[in-house]
Amino acid sequence: MMSCGSKKRIFLGIDTSCYTTSAACVCVNGNSAEIVCDERTLLKVAAGERGLRQSDAVFQHVRNLAEILPKIFKQIDRKDVAGVGVSVCPSGREGSYMPVFLAGKSHALSVSAALGVPVYEFTHQQGHIRAAAFDNESLLGKDFFAFHLSGGTSELLRIDSSLSDIKKIGGTTDINAGQLVDRLGVAMGLRFPAGKELEKIAAEALKNKSYADSGFVLPSSVKSLSCSFSGVETKAANALKNGEKHGTVAAAVYDCIARTLAKLVKNAIEFETENAAREVSVDSKCSIGDETASTKSFLFAGGVASSTVLREMLADRLHKTPVELHFSRPVLSSDNAVGIAALAAEEDAFNGRTATPGGT
Repeated sequence: MMSCGSKKRIFLGIDTSCYTTSAACVCVNGNSAEIVCDERTLLKVAAGERGLRQSDAVFQHVRNLAEILPKIFKQIDRKDVAGVGVSVCPSGREGSYMPVFLAGKSHALSVSAALGVPVYEFTHQQGHIRAAAFDNESLLGKDFFAFHLSGGTSELLRIDSSLSDIKKIGGTTDINAGQLVDRLGVAMGLRFPAGKELEKIAAEALKNKSYADSGFVLPSSVKSLSCSFSGVETKAANALKNGEKHGTVAAAVYDCIARTLAKLVKNAIEFETENAAREVSVDSKCSIGDETASTKSFLFAGGVASSTVLREMLADRLHKTPVELHFSRPVLSSDNAVGIAALAAEEDAFNGRTATPGGT
């Protein structure tokens, strides 16, 4: 990334999701953005629990932001802050709401008022997509598919070139991939959220070939662009009760998710190709190649997508399929405010603001 230079324009992002308090700053120079600082704190979940009540999460966010924001402002000059971005709801769909995002919004409005700079509101999902695109700038400016995979979401999305139009075209019909991982991890005695620890157990089972030798496989349920994980959870939970090794079940979980995603990728390509063909039949000036080239690109975002085991399994499943798989650094896949900060910078530029930082 390019240096921000002497005329710094810094944008602060704040995200208060169900399990992480995040704040980050990006510095903009022309069309390039550089991450200046990135602070996060996981919310505390009691051992054996599988989540938090929203009221408890809001309380922790308020407490965490009181610690995180001073850390942020020790790393930057507040005079350089040109705008604030904040996530205010899970997604852009009607009725999307969670109280946890009020904690971030209230702090963003306070910072905005204190510094005399604008505040820009986005969805948590937009932040995830933009953060993942930080390492995949070749996707920016064209349409592509994305998977948002986390404890609260497992969706197949169609993203337009501006990142503003995010359409859900598929995904789970019941529990999410992250819920599958967390619930089975807790059943094994792991702390919530269980993703990192479950992945370690799975990686060891794959390395010593105990999973391959076990013959244990979890079913993958996919119909068109929809999938289901509830039956998988039931079978995996029963296997644990019947004495199946933790490593075997952990590896089977990631293998199941990989097979499910691979099927969805192939179905999405087929779906897109059929749509393009129909458009060509209506307008002979259209080119199938032009219509489908960009939409054979898939970006993976969300905490589940940070799994190296899952990435390797998915790449292996699709290595013969004409598709581009785009992953970001794991740190930009999990909950963060980097994407929100970058979106604020881009929205500010789109609005044509030329005012100097500090509101003067």
